[in-house]
Amino acid sequence: MNTTTTAIKDATPMAGMTEEELRVQLADFYHLVSYLGWTELIFNHISVRLPGEDHAYLVNPMGLHYDEVTPENLLVVGVDGKLKRESPYRPNPAGFALHGVIHEHRPDVGCIAHTHTTPISAIVMKEAAIDHNNFNGAQLYGRVAYHDFEGITIYSDERDRMLKSLGDKHVLVLRNHGIAVCEADIPLTFFLLWTVQRAAEIQCAAAAIPGPNVQLPEATKRKCAEDAQRLKDNAAFATLLFDAMVRKMKRERPEFA
Repeated sequence: MNTTTTAIKDATPMAGMTEEELRVQLADFYHLVSYLGWTELIFNHISVRLPGEDHAYLVNPMGLHYDEVTPENLLVVGVDGKLKRESPYRPNPAGFALHGVIHEHRPDVGCIAHTHTTPISAIVMKEAAIDHNNFNGAQLYGRVAYHDFEGITIYSDERDRMLKSLGDKHVLVLRNHGIAVCEADIPLTFFLLWTVQRAAEIQCAAAAIPGPNVQLPEATKRKCAEDAQRLKDNAAFATLLFDAMVRKMKRERPEFA
């Protein structure tokens, strides 16, 4: 398989975390996506790489709403989309093509999230897609890749093309569809997903207001992205953000506690 031409450093994602800890944190991520209104019925996926297993990852069972995901019912799946451990549930075949190929070939990635909220699906229909001229969009400058729509992502032959489209980036715009974001761990992936979602919401809102948008200089966008990278490199920042949102969610939705 042709992967990428850019060397990617193995960041040893989530070093030291046990499978039990990853299951709890991933279930919290699913619940946060539901809490924030980013779900699409029973569809979409968030996956996390398992330590000590050959490219195996945890993912949600087919047929469950994100509210129903628990640490115990998360599936262990291989890069071929097949169960690696017994479960009464089955994986969604639409998840393996995207998640499996990234987990197999991007050693720096520990977690992947795929959504198509209304704002995100709207902007990825546009030729320009993500605008880097708002506060959140500027943080994504130089981090976004694009993949042309080929239909529902259930065919193995699209895997190589999606991987080539992603390259060494962390945001993959699936044109006319949605987005996939990937990072070294769960809190960083949540932080990145939130940034993309906010960029899309602001872009849609600005498009509804008559008049031209203020265009940022290229140097400003680069500086904003560099500053965001420094925040990202401080993994404690993303963990603080993620944990605070989990606490807020559990106060307001005690069924997730």
